[in-house]
Amino acid sequence: MSQPLRYAIAGDHAGFSMKSDVSKFMASLGIHACDCGTHSTEACDFPDFAETVAKKILAGEVDRGILVCGSGVGVSVAANKFPGIRAGLCHDTYSAHQGVEHDDMNVLCIGARIIGPELAFEIIRSFVGARYAPAERHARRMEKVSDIERRVLRGDFSGI
Repeated sequence: MSQPLRYAIAGDHAGFSMKSDVSKFMASLGIHACDCGTHSTEACDFPDFAETVAKKILAGEVDRGILVCGSGVGVSVAANKFPGIRAGLCHDTYSAHQGVEHDDMNVLCIGARIIGPELAFEIIRSFVGARYAPAERHARRMEKVSDIERRVLRGDFSGI
């Protein structure tokens, strides 16, 4: 049997309350999530938390991340700046599991000011239960995404 996936969770001040609720929910499922902050409602900057979670994934300390801010957009934008991070903003269960199964999404982003905790729990349940098992067409598309990333990292913008 495979090892359980490891998770990191973080959010800014707007996501603090939901992040706390989500951490408790994940614990109720038997899933430990490394809490990467923030630890209060004091104003702070979402890119700092997206960076922390991305670095943990890229260092192999965790397998996936969950990021929470007011809309979910900011943390998604920031996390996707890191090569190898595939963050998706999901406010429904279908996107949460499809993003993993077809697009190898490794960071779930949610907006605390957009959805309530019960819907967030259902979305997270879909995310943690999903595995990347692509059909040929999905693997082909993800290879194209990876190729774009490699070219951009080399500074080659000619094919884009």
